Amino acid sequence: MTTSVPPRRPRAGSAPERTDLLGLAGGTFWMGSDEDRYPEDGESPPRPVTVDAFRIAAHTVTNADFARFVQATGYGTTAEREGWSFVFAGLLPDDHAPTRAVVEAPWWRQVHGATWLHPEGPASHVDGRSDHPVVHVSWIDARAFCSWAGGRLPSEAEWEYAARGGLERRRYPWGDELTPGGEHRMNVFQGRFPGTDTGEDGFAGTAPVDAFLPNGYGLYNATGNVWEWTADRFGPGRPGQRVTRGGSYLCHDSYCWRYRCAARSGNTPDSSAGNIGFRMAAASVPS
Repeated sequence: MTTSVPPRRPRAGSAPERTDLLGLAGGTFWMGSDEDRYPEDGESPPRPVTVDAFRIAAHTVTNADFARFVQATGYGTTAEREGWSFVFAGLLPDDHAPTRAVVEAPWWRQVHGATWLHPEGPASHVDGRSDHPVVHVSWIDARAFCSWAGGRLPSEAEWEYAARGGLERRRYPWGDELTPGGEHRMNVFQGRFPGTDTGEDGFAGTAPVDAFLPNGYGLYNATGNVWEWTADRFGPGRPGQRVTRGGSYLCHDSYCWRYRCAARSGNTPDSSAGNIGFRMAAASVPS
């Protein structure tokens, strides 16, 4: 996406500071991994990283949360200003009008009128999905919400520290096995991508933000469900991009084995899609 007009600033007046954030003590942990399937992502090598104490939300920002923000501020998202956003083709009705596809990833379709309130286009609505993660929000939008709510986006290191839940060098927030004892622990794509999502984990598309068990620090859906914006720049090779973490309901081992604690991706700050959301963080409360 290319933003043609400056982002609309929220009206004066802020929400009270959020108190429903988990307090983490911080410390030194092993960040990254040596599972180097995507060398260009830069997740390797594993290295010790220290984070200070901070707070982070147990779950991603919901549609209900974002609706309160919009109602209080009149904020308009990037997708609303641009008039479109990217929607996964598998979520569009069979009779949806033809739309432009991304050449490298034809399952992504440009849908006019797709916004956080209308995730699959004008004929859809978030009714019945108030507890699902807000999507079609850009990094710009996520930062605006956090500022209003008295917080900020987590750094990439803070995000990974929190996602690991106290486990060192494990693939997932609960360990190394994807489905321990045959139990699904996150919302990702099952079946043959991109044509058939069997929904074996219980969901095709987004799931409620508190679906599945939390990790050792109390975070829900740190992997799977939606990619989460972080504050950091991606680094060399992707100038201007911001880091996203955690993977999404579209991740599948055949092409996107990024539903792991160490995995990373990135996107431009004005980009939005139906599988990108965010989780808020904040500084530690002084004792």
